[in-house]
Amino acid sequence: MSEDLTIWTLDWVPEGPRGFVRDLRLRWAAEEAGLRYDVRTVAFEDRDTNHLDRQPFGQVPFLTDGEITIFESGACLLHLARKSDTLMPRSATGEAETLQWVIAALNSIEMVSVSWWFLGLSGDNENGLSGWLDSRLAHMEAILSEREWLVRDRFTAADLMMADVLRVPAIRDRGDRPASESYVERLVSRPAFKKAHADQLRHFAAADDSRARRI
Repeated sequence: MSEDLTIWTLDWVPEGPRGFVRDLRLRWAAEEAGLRYDVRTVAFEDRDTNHLDRQPFGQVPFLTDGEITIFESGACLLHLARKSDTLMPRSATGEAETLQWVIAALNSIEMVSVSWWFLGLSGDNENGLSGWLDSRLAHMEAILSEREWLVRDRFTAADLMMADVLRVPAIRDRGDRPASESYVERLVSRPAFKKAHADQLRHFAAADDSRARRI
């Protein structure tokens, strides 16, 4: 186990994104793998400029592991997956399949779903991306109707990433996809997810108290 593993997130966020800030993906992975880690923060108020040397887009999460600093949640997740066969099989085929599904979650599903969601903030939930999103979600429904896990009949980092992308309420509420819903429920019922999720909520709740004392 690494004793130098640090997950970096924001010191505070508003209520809306709590439980979905993407440091959760790394917390969840570390919990699944039994990796010890610390959580450190960058200031929400200065988030666009205060850590550009470690995350060039001013986002979170990023990860430090000894002398290694790495950003983007997918890259960080794959870095953690290399530390534990709980997250990624050690066979060449298993590694390749895990890699492809992690990238698919980010590039084929989340790229569309996040863009659709942002356009929907204007009140137009049936925007120009709706058909594209529905097509991608239908493809995933067909895949998940035929398998319990994405890789090698077992949990991997690929399932962690895909479930985190699909568990967004607006996505879960769109259409009738029983296989996808069962898949998400199975993943978010895992003890490691529950702990990571609760820890993130506690982190931001504690920040509320700290901010209140400064007022």
